[in-house]
Amino acid sequence: MAGYSHDKQDHLKRLRRIEGQVRGLQRMVDEDQYCIDILTQVSAANRALQSFALALLEEHMAHCVADATARGGAEAEAKVKEASDAIARLVRS
Repeated sequence: MAGYSHDKQDHLKRLRRIEGQVRGLQRMVDEDQYCIDILTQVSAANRALQSFALALLEEHMAHCVADATARGGAEAEAKVKEASDAIARLVRS
C-alpha cells in the first residue's frame, strides 16, 4: 500500500487543479495574452507542483521509509537512499 493512499482523493483533486492551471496556460498562449502574465501563471503552476511533490515526499518518508527503517537491513538503506535521491532531484528542479 502506498504511503499516500489515505489522502489519494485529496492528491487527485490537487493534481486536477494543477492540470487546470496548465490548460489555462495553453488558453493564454492561444489568446495571445501578455508574456509576463503567462510567466506569472507558469510560476504559480511550478509552485503548485513543487508543493504537491513535497507533500508526497513527506508522506513517503513518514510511511514507506519509516516502515523500512523499523525493519532495518538492506531494505532500510535502499529506502533512505531512494528518498535522498528524490530530494536531490527536487532540489535541482
